[in-house]
Amino acid sequence: MATGISWGAVSVINAMPGGVGATMGTMLTTRSDFTPGGEGRKVEIVNDPGESTLLAELCVSAAYRAVGTEEPECWHLRTLSETPPSRGLKSSSSACNSIITAVFAELGFVTDPLTVIKIGVECARAAKVTRTGSFDDACGCQYGGLVMTDNKTDSIIFIEDIPKYDVVLHIPDRKIRKETIDLGPLRRAAEAQKGAIAIARTDPLTAMTLNGRIIAEASGLDNSVAEMSLKAGALGAGISGSGPSTAILLKRGTAGSFLRDTGLEHVIVTETRRLNEVR
Repeated sequence: MATGISWGAVSVINAMPGGVGATMGTMLTTRSDFTPGGEGRKVEIVNDPGESTLLAELCVSAAYRAVGTEEPECWHLRTLSETPPSRGLKSSSSACNSIITAVFAELGFVTDPLTVIKIGVECARAAKVTRTGSFDDACGCQYGGLVMTDNKTDSIIFIEDIPKYDVVLHIPDRKIRKETIDLGPLRRAAEAQKGAIAIARTDPLTAMTLNGRIIAEASGLDNSVAEMSLKAGALGAGISGSGPSTAILLKRGTAGSFLRDTGLEHVIVTETRRLNEVR
């Protein structure tokens, strides 16, 4: 058995309007354990057994093709993620990175992180779990820090380190599937988003807040949790990805008092992940 680990991320700039995306890494993890043999090809998604296994299957096959080795008839993949799926928190990108890393580890294949990212992005496109290719999300999950990318060309614009912040993720019960998203209003928001893009490198927390407001308005999402959080002292807050989750960034060590003061429920508490940080 071999193991692959990837992490989570939250949106600073959503790539759906104009193709430019930016993320900040979080310490939430996705672990994948891959074992050849057994009976048939089995995918076990521990944290959400009802999720489709297509993306995972595509990742395993793509990893074998990348190595130039025939995929075995029987294998077992077990994934466990701290990130709920289809909530705008980069769960698919984190899963791709961790699965491909696990298969490569099993095969003794050593490569660079960008190769892992690009294979996963192609798998996500094939599985139709992304509308932009999610190159920004995959980079955020793999590298941590603050990453901005051009998803039209799958190229990195910049990668920067970030401070440690507390991160509170407000996660509604409902999922938003990518295939249900109307891109028309989002693409019409591209001009409004340019101001947030312009300041993302120097002031990512403000960019996150502005981006969240723009995405919420274009998508008809409720941004009230973000606005309430800002009034309660959050450094930045906004809809992450296509939603419905809200990412709230706070001064280090203040998440507990923030939650006591606001009474906010249905949350996951984590922290930002600095560039290439591991536990």
